[in-house]
Amino acid sequence: MKYVIFVIIGLAIALAAFNISMLDLNHIMSKESSIALAGVLASLCVLVLMLILLVSRSIQKKYQDQE
Repeated sequence: MKYVIFVIIGLAIALAAFNISMLDLNHIMSKESSIALAGVLASLCVLVLMLILLVSRSIQKKYQDQE
């Protein structure tokens, strides 16, 4: 499961980088830029959720080791 989380994190970073390259900063409210901006935000949300999952799994493992 740990490796799956790392693969998802890697894919989220790659997708965020791709969408950042698709942004047109001169016309940020155009249709293409707004789609790319939504993709960046979604990728960052996935990244944060996966990092929270990693931290919670490590806390759970430490708690189970104490019992």
